[in-house]
Amino acid sequence: MNGPRVAIVGATGLVGQQFIKVLEQRRFPMSSIRLYASDRSVGKRLRVNGREVEVGETKADSFEGIDIALFSAGADISRQFSPLAAQAGAIVVDNSSAFRMEPDVPLVVPEVNPEDIGKHQGIVANPNCSTIQMVVALFPLHQVNPIQRFTVSTYQAVSGTGNAAVEELRVQSRAVLEEGQVVAEVYPYQIAFNLLPEIDVFLDNGYTKEEWKMIEETRKIMHAPDMAISATCVRVPVYVGHSEAVHIEFTHPMSVQEADRFWLRPLGWR
Repeated sequence: MNGPRVAIVGATGLVGQQFIKVLEQRRFPMSSIRLYASDRSVGKRLRVNGREVEVGETKADSFEGIDIALFSAGADISRQFSPLAAQAGAIVVDNSSAFRMEPDVPLVVPEVNPEDIGKHQGIVANPNCSTIQMVVALFPLHQVNPIQRFTVSTYQAVSGTGNAAVEELRVQSRAVLEEGQVVAEVYPYQIAFNLLPEIDVFLDNGYTKEEWKMIEETRKIMHAPDMAISATCVRVPVYVGHSEAVHIEFTHPMSVQEADRFWLRPLGWR
């Protein structure tokens, strides 16, 4: 088998597990796979394509002989190891925020700007999850009727924070229902049966870091640096699944029927 040799960094996390599932579902023709994580997870065994693969510790020399390295272990790990993986000859696809706004790193959503991947210098960035689902819906409309401005409100599940947040919601929900003590560790306040209109820290401009990511990433992906955008991001007590309400001002009036016509075109219709 002569397919690419793949490495996953952050393989034991929620996103790392999804990497494995997608590779299996799409029968990605890889010739080998290596799984990496922090030292806490070293020695664990995960099943990939029906066989067990042992998790190793992410180190500087972990990427020798690797063709594609998928990263989802946080921005600090990505900043440390992604350049090393690229120097070793791998194409890095990074799921963290570490490189998204770097001018020489393409920020790619395949349904929107696949041509940008050709500009990579070893690292390709993956956008924020809420940004991705939004631009996939906006871009077909923007192509035929340029968007002047829009506002978006997101309602984001705890899975976006990771395994610890999913467990915290589970434990807190049980405590509330059983009238026990609720302890908040992952989030600053109780998330069970609650809404937190603060995702990440607040910036000097009044937006949270999550909200500003959506604004700046959208402009970069859609090649619209002057597009007027405002975002509000809310964490909701749901395990999996983000939702969004987007209010758009186009250059010209557009009916719902017209929008549906462009949304229903198959992906890649350009």
